[in-house]
Amino acid sequence: MGRVYNFSAGPAMLPEEVLRQAADEMLDYHGSGMSVMEMSHRGKVYDKIIKEAEQDFRELVGVPDNYRVLFLQGGGSTQFAMVPMNLTKNGTAAYVITGNWAKKAAEEAERYTKVVRVASSADKNYTYIPDCSDLDIPEEADYLYICENNTIYGTEYKTLPNTKGHVLVADVSSNFLSRPIDVTKYGMFFGGVQKNVGPAGVTIAVIREDLIRDDLPAYVPTMLRYKTHADKDSLYNTPPCYNIYVCGLVFQWLKKQGGLEAMDQRNKAKAKIFYDYLDSSSLFKGTVEPKDRSYMNAPFVTGDKELDALFVKEAEAQGLVSLKGHRTVGGMRASMYNAMPVEGVEKLVEFMKDFEARH
Repeated sequence: MGRVYNFSAGPAMLPEEVLRQAADEMLDYHGSGMSVMEMSHRGKVYDKIIKEAEQDFRELVGVPDNYRVLFLQGGGSTQFAMVPMNLTKNGTAAYVITGNWAKKAAEEAERYTKVVRVASSADKNYTYIPDCSDLDIPEEADYLYICENNTIYGTEYKTLPNTKGHVLVADVSSNFLSRPIDVTKYGMFFGGVQKNVGPAGVTIAVIREDLIRDDLPAYVPTMLRYKTHADKDSLYNTPPCYNIYVCGLVFQWLKKQGGLEAMDQRNKAKAKIFYDYLDSSSLFKGTVEPKDRSYMNAPFVTGDKELDALFVKEAEAQGLVSLKGHRTVGGMRASMYNAMPVEGVEKLVEFMKDFEARH
């Protein structure tokens, strides 16, 4: 059927231009006579690839010199353990629970530190972001942890919490590089790249240098210390070389698109097309409080499970794939990451209008 519009929550669609470039360079990267998949991570050619990728990322995001950019493995889920292992000094951490991933992160952290859940939206099945302007954060908390965009539930922080002087740690996996951010507001943020940045297998962590410690407890494994990776510029062991290379191509693509300001405008425009129709529809309903809606992930339902299943099936036949919602919300979910062109969202809305007219 040719290329489809892939609304998957992740792994998600990549820019076609990037895929074509990777295909062109597959057998012979820049005259090296080999694929990036085959070359040594210690060789000069690859060293240039990873250093340029980091430099492009720093320029895109505006990463200050006193922050390190680390290309890690293990997905966002490994960070659930690395964060408390590396940042615990006083033995307490504060977490805001806005969905599955914040919940899992807090549960994992409890293996290593005392966790205080300072706010939660579990009471309404995570359909909103709690007010974080005046949280009761314990004085001794080593950090405040949030999941900035909740892929499953379709909520997104529009303003960061008032940390009251505490270090802010954010999981940004699903709104990574979708808009400009002020890095200095974070002690660290991290994201698995498979939603908005590249192929699964890389996690990018941005961490302020003073948080990279070498006085950690002996039990913290070598590979789970930020210092291990920072000291070796993400080349302590063999990194996911090819995936980092593709991320680097995506960074170049983003720069060509006009950077994160341009992506922000595009993503808001795409989300507006979708949400404007959703709000006018008598068949489809959104599941999230409008003020907290994510620009990346939009869950919606008809209220009839059989109708939802029919919608997903018929949409797939139209080349609109991966629209089935997460089991905890049900219904449908449209993920509209950077690589989703506006035409994809327009086609989805057209199909929704047609489906509504028929049902």
